[in-house]
Amino acid sequence: MFSKFANRREFLNYGKLSLLFLLNSCSNLPNNLKIALQNSFYPKSFKDTIPKDWKQEKINFENIKLQKNRDIILNSDFTLINDGWITSLDFAEFEKINEYQLIENLDKRSIDYLGSFNQNQRSKLFPIGVVPYTIVIKNNKELINSARTSWDFLLSKNLTGKIIFPQSPRIIMSIAKKINSSNSLKKIKDQAMVFDDKNMLNWLINSDACVAIVPYSLCSKYLKIDPRLSLVFPNQGVPLMWHFILSRSNLKNQILIKWIKSLENKSIVDKLVSEGWYLPFNNDYLQNKYKSEIYPISGPSKKCWDNSWSFPVLTNEEKINLENSWNKSLSP
Repeated sequence: MFSKFANRREFLNYGKLSLLFLLNSCSNLPNNLKIALQNSFYPKSFKDTIPKDWKQEKINFENIKLQKNRDIILNSDFTLINDGWITSLDFAEFEKINEYQLIENLDKRSIDYLGSFNQNQRSKLFPIGVVPYTIVIKNNKELINSARTSWDFLLSKNLTGKIIFPQSPRIIMSIAKKINSSNSLKKIKDQAMVFDDKNMLNWLINSDACVAIVPYSLCSKYLKIDPRLSLVFPNQGVPLMWHFILSRSNLKNQILIKWIKSLENKSIVDKLVSEGWYLPFNNDYLQNKYKSEIYPISGPSKKCWDNSWSFPVLTNEEKINLENSWNKSLSP
């Protein structure tokens, strides 16, 4: 009788211990962090660095359903965004992110660019990638040397109606300013086949187009599989697209910092650069990626990097002036 009771008591004790262990395990399970991002903006090598237990929530800044985007962002711990869509965010919904541990990690280029934002924005934006635009040339090796020298090659008569431009007036106008010709904006617009951000490479590959101006990270995979395509980064520099991360809770910033620090692994750096993504961190190995003195097989030379430019947030007055200049260039 006693042995049966003892066995039963042991059984109940084991049951209690198992239940306690289960409850304790559940309480220690981390809540899955969520990171909101527009999937098409990021190369595979970058998305692969995001911790596996973080849930990647897809957003689309071009989508007219802005409330859906906002709901996803509000329910995410972190948000990735590029500089072209900064003004679509409500910065009151984010916490300060630029702690000392992060700021000390940034290089001069990114610190200077952060300085173009107001204090509230600057304290909540952390630059996590910079992507240079590139010129993709199809089946025309003769263009490469002239394109390396300057943007003037865009006015070649052989390219009339054969250039794919970004849809951004600001990027096109910035390139026009580099061209040594009067009324250069109107002239390069007359060269365009189409203005398109989404399908620029499809246009280039499947039409009579000869040239496309594309963010490097969006075209690197095509260059590896299509021998007709060549990359050029003009010595005059190229527009730069910046990517930032924002945090909804500074309580989780230490987790974020751990991820950001992990990006400095040399093998990760090499993979990112091979897909057109440059980390703007003050690290010797990373900085060497910006210092090529010769024309590399892929990627900008040091001279190109030194002459490249970024786009600060526009004031309302600047927006009006830009729109007026763009519209004026449409006039005969």
